[in-house]
Amino acid sequence: MSTEIRTFIIPDANADEAQDRLSSFLRTVEVQRIDTAYAGDGWRVLVLYADLRRKEESQQIEAAIAAALNGWRDRVAAGVGVTRDVILPDDLVQEIARFAPTTEHELSIIVGGRDLPVPLQGAEIVQVVRSTLDLLID
Repeated sequence: MSTEIRTFIIPDANADEAQDRLSSFLRTVEVQRIDTAYAGDGWRVLVLYADLRRKEESQQIEAAIAAALNGWRDRVAAGVGVTRDVILPDDLVQEIARFAPTTEHELSIIVGGRDLPVPLQGAEIVQVVRSTLDLLID
């Protein structure tokens, strides 16, 4: 989720209407920082924020990818007679879901950053992520 910036002007005249617009906006975002300055005829308000709708959408995508990966590793684990954690550790599932790698190279960067070996089924993992993203986009 990226930080966005929006500027509001609250003029000395008609301040109530401008303050209402600012208040309405602030209820729809996750504020990271607010800076204000007075410039001759009114206040300038700079808001650094994260859009809550995008945050919610990101969380839904992560949950869908994690669920798909959990289903995949359950099937693989049952096929070879091991626990699903042997196939792919729980915490790595969350990292993969968070970053949604769509290539084996991207997957290797995520896994390598945690000093873990790249899973043998890297191509399958990437395919699960891609398929899940495709389903969510359609």
